[in-house]
Amino acid sequence: MNLKCQQEQKRVDSVMQTITQEISKLEEETSRRRNEVVQIRKHFWDEIKVNTDTFDDYLETIIGLRQEAQALSVNQSAHRHASKRLSTLRRMQEIPYFGRIDFIEEGTSTEEQIYIGISSLSDPHGEDFLIYDWRAPISSVYYDFQPGPAKYLTPGGTIQGILEKKWQYLIRSGVLQSMFDTSLTIGDEILQQVLGKGTDKKMHNIVATIQQDQNQIIRHDHRRLLIVHGAAGSGKTSAAMQRIAYLLYKYRDRINADQIILFSPNSMFNSYVSNVLPELGEENMQQVTFQEYLDHRLSNEFQIENPFEQLEYVLTGVHTPSYKTRVASIRFKASSRFFEAIQSYRQSLEVSGMLFKDISFRGKPIVTSQQIADRFYRNEKSLRFHNRLEKIKEWLIKKINDAIKEERSKPWVQEEIELLSNEDYHKAHSYLAEKRGFKGEDKADYEIEPEALARLIAHQKMKPLRKQVQKFHFVDMKGMYRQLFANPKIIKDWIGGETPEEWGDICQMTLKILDEDKLFYEDSTPFLLLKEMILGFQTNSSIKHVVVDEAQDYSPFQFEFLRRLFPAARMTVLGDFNQAIFAHASEMVDFNTLMNLYGPDETEVINMARSYRSTKPIIEFTRKLISNGDRIIPFEREGERPKLTQLVDHIELHSCIASKIADLRGIGFNSIAIICKSAEESISAYEALSSLDEIKLLKSNSIEYEQGVVVVPSYLSKGIEFDAVIIYDASEDVYGDESLRRVFYTACTRAMHFLQLYCVGEPSPFLRDVLREGHIQA
Repeated sequence: MNLKCQQEQKRVDSVMQTITQEISKLEEETSRRRNEVVQIRKHFWDEIKVNTDTFDDYLETIIGLRQEAQALSVNQSAHRHASKRLSTLRRMQEIPYFGRIDFIEEGTSTEEQIYIGISSLSDPHGEDFLIYDWRAPISSVYYDFQPGPAKYLTPGGTIQGILEKKWQYLIRSGVLQSMFDTSLTIGDEILQQVLGKGTDKKMHNIVATIQQDQNQIIRHDHRRLLIVHGAAGSGKTSAAMQRIAYLLYKYRDRINADQIILFSPNSMFNSYVSNVLPELGEENMQQVTFQEYLDHRLSNEFQIENPFEQLEYVLTGVHTPSYKTRVASIRFKASSRFFEAIQSYRQSLEVSGMLFKDISFRGKPIVTSQQIADRFYRNEKSLRFHNRLEKIKEWLIKKINDAIKEERSKPWVQEEIELLSNEDYHKAHSYLAEKRGFKGEDKADYEIEPEALARLIAHQKMKPLRKQVQKFHFVDMKGMYRQLFANPKIIKDWIGGETPEEWGDICQMTLKILDEDKLFYEDSTPFLLLKEMILGFQTNSSIKHVVVDEAQDYSPFQFEFLRRLFPAARMTVLGDFNQAIFAHASEMVDFNTLMNLYGPDETEVINMARSYRSTKPIIEFTRKLISNGDRIIPFEREGERPKLTQLVDHIELHSCIASKIADLRGIGFNSIAIICKSAEESISAYEALSSLDEIKLLKSNSIEYEQGVVVVPSYLSKGIEFDAVIIYDASEDVYGDESLRRVFYTACTRAMHFLQLYCVGEPSPFLRDVLREGHIQA
């Protein structure tokens, strides 16, 4: 070890000692705080005298309760803070820091050495920073500049200066393994080491290898909407996760993890990214799929198709009689024209067309649907739409109250009273006694009044009806959506341009599925949007930031819906339009759609062209599969060219796959994916290969990403990477249609180190150019 490394190792030793000392103090503090919390909880009521005889006694009780609750809250908060810091320091014992900049601030002549790690660390006296948090303003210099003039933003303004040198360190468990003096953004030596490793079942933080374009994403802070368009493997999701950590650090006094929500492509992806924020000492944000939100809002009314069921049909149902109609339906209902049609339809309801349900009790209408419609369009027409509905609701509640008065003298009420159990009778007696002012033992003196009991019975029986009215269940939402398709010609009143030539068949198909109380996936968001436009949006103003991954798989409807759902939120949107694999891809969200969400002045677009996931030969192959693929820049990491093996039949295919998996395991690959086009093909492949050790089948309802050998449909592999990928059958029979090009590209781009393609029969036409140009070994 040279002198420079020896000096740096001494510093590492000193820092490790400080970390160990702070850990020791925090272990003692967390133990003490935990005991204090336990004691306060155990003796909470011992310290409080509950007395409500007089107002002063009552006030004293309330003050005592508040003081004890406050003491408990303070101790819980201190324990939580100490535990969080302790967890971070234990991670820093493994890697205390990874970088250093030598910076001379303008106006000074002193060079300051800034060491950068996952969290800050002060010396034992609290006078100097031994390590700066990677999110601190000055740390941005490390990611953004080469030696020379440099600057960074602080709350007080821009700080100018000279970056003299930039160092990278590889430290493990207190031992300096290597260090580099680099003029690159992040030296290839460290990045090569990180990318050359095998995967595991969780995504990890990338703070030691953040690139300049990723840092731009992480620290972006001056527009309401940030759109990140990046090639497969460009680090979009990784940068977004570090961005969340950065926001939680910078705005820690204004925002917490519960106020950030990530919309992810599937539940398995949620598990895959769940490790990143805890590694950085932050709590995980809320994670949800858009389908889970739709289920939450609509599953009580309909059986809802999920996006994977929709895609499975598109990939496998090509020979069914209704296939052409269904695909046309998916595309049209995802289009901006259909969105405009629903807006126009909603406007038309101001004048006519609202449908209501009868308000009935014991099989007889209290108010008919026609009476409600007549009042809505006659008596309330001077009011705004939502106010008219509110007035109708108030009127219906009054009608129900009037009905209660009529019902309480009818024979059925007396029958209900006679059938009351002793327990129910005593409950009614207690309730009515309290209403009359009887308390405690005095309740026994109350003699129940028959009229009061009859009124109570009638009121209780009509309670569900009142609740339904309060929730606007008297509006016939299913009928309103059905009305859009009841007459194929009527939509021309609301649409700009022509409907698809299959529109009549689309209407019939939609009516049939609605009558079965089901919703196609392509109908779910339009239905919910119409419902919200009529009844008023159920907005969530507590969410301050929304992150949407795989944005290319969302329709304009869904983005418009998210914008309205989270009116107080900023948004980060990540996507790669080359991976748009859903059937509405021809009507997919594009930059123009997204720009219109908040307008150009509130929108920033960052393009990420460099791909880091795969070796250079794999990227040179995959970028030839798509138009404009030459814009994707491969990271200089060598490896084998992808291989294509042509086979006679599936028996030979399964034999070759089994042999290849044994070879790949033998060279140490931890994660091997056999990627199929569809779930149907995945099940067939899994059953044929089930004799292999520990092989797993991943399904749309899989909760956790499994390592080892997995069989997975193409659409579930999105956002995840594998050491080695085997494309199950890249034949013309399976991938012959041009509409599948993006599906094929997505599957191939999951490979980090090795890519093997098999085909039974003729290879897919997507492979013709790469075979001719030698980007794949045949």
